[in-house]
Amino acid sequence: MIDLATVKAHLRVTHDAEDDLIQGYTDAALSTFELWTNRELIEEGSVLPDPIGKAMVITKPIRQGALLLIGHWYASRESVVIGTITAELPMATNALWSPYRWVNV
Repeated sequence: MIDLATVKAHLRVTHDAEDDLIQGYTDAALSTFELWTNRELIEEGSVLPDPIGKAMVITKPIRQGALLLIGHWYASRESVVIGTITAELPMATNALWSPYRWVNV
């Protein structure tokens, strides 16, 4: 849904040595979106299921949020960084993805 070349450009990566790692981060970010929003992403140009239900086509804000999350994971490969000020970095991702949350009432 987000091609590798786009992700590598966002990360400013020009080599191919970490393509598998970057693809893994990309897959995980899109999966994180689906889990967090309770949605199912459909590739652009694909036919939406009938009934549509929780399915949706990936949008620019979803893609941008995923790129920000991938960038965070790529730059900070450990869950805890020692010796720095702590802050939650993926807040922009939450802001971009919040409108798409499907909450069952």
